[in-house]
Amino acid sequence: MHPDLIVGIQTGDDAAVWRRPDGRALVATVDFFAPVVDDPFTFGAVAAANAVSDIYAMGAEPLFALNIAVWPREVLPLDLLRDVFAGGAATAAEGGWIIAGGHTVDGPEPMYGQVVIGELDVGSVALTNAAAHVGDVLVLTKSIGTGVIATAHKRLDAAAIREGGRLDEPFAAAVASMRTLNGPAARDARRAGAHSMTDITGFGLAGHLHKLLAASGAAARVDLHELPVIHGVRSLIVDGFVPGGTQRNLDFVGDALVGGTEHDRFLVADPQTSGGLLVACPPEHAGSIHNGVVIGEVVVGPPGRITLV
Repeated sequence: MHPDLIVGIQTGDDAAVWRRPDGRALVATVDFFAPVVDDPFTFGAVAAANAVSDIYAMGAEPLFALNIAVWPREVLPLDLLRDVFAGGAATAAEGGWIIAGGHTVDGPEPMYGQVVIGELDVGSVALTNAAAHVGDVLVLTKSIGTGVIATAHKRLDAAAIREGGRLDEPFAAAVASMRTLNGPAARDARRAGAHSMTDITGFGLAGHLHKLLAASGAAARVDLHELPVIHGVRSLIVDGFVPGGTQRNLDFVGDALVGGTEHDRFLVADPQTSGGLLVACPPEHAGSIHNGVVIGEVVVGPPGRITLV
């Protein structure tokens, strides 16, 4: 491996950092997935916000991106794909990065995302998911529950998301959350002296927190009463709208997740799309993080253990 290449310092093997001779570094990440909403423009906007999230979580700023798309052109008109690209472009314009090109292939189902390239100053704060300190508080910047809502949307009829339907308000809240960029919160976290940061996506809050703690050699206590949860999600869990990925996330964390009811565990293991940031920072600065809610603290204990209280 090239000595200036650091692979996977953020959340796994989906991100890399390349040190440059001028003291700065390029950050590269990629993410793409099938539609989580019906509207193509909104799907594109959500996918772009999700793709850039690792850039922000590493303390970097996005520069440019390449579109990645799979499209069943014999089934869906290309006009819909243009709408998807327009949604991605709108998010990029909001976040200040350029879409420089991309690649599209024919396939059985639509998928979209971006390869995003960002930049950071390695002489300042290059945040990883492996440096949380005992005594840090844990700050979460978005409500959780998008996986549950997406599952309910798939299983219920279309009327559920219309005005007055069961998913009317929860679905609208989930879409607004998924479209929200993590940039402002990430910048606040850097200014707050964050020691460690990760974004919450497919592994759910429990999975990403477990990885952060294991890499940091610490444990954590999470206060279930402080968790920000999208309205309606808890009742949907009670009624069985639990994604298949939730159990895989619980299997991944295993015995490191302690406490809570079965429904609590389903909630913290809910796979998120374009979720918020989880920040480990000094308690005196936690209140300065955009939309941040203190959900727990880093404590001494077996590395990776999460105790729900």
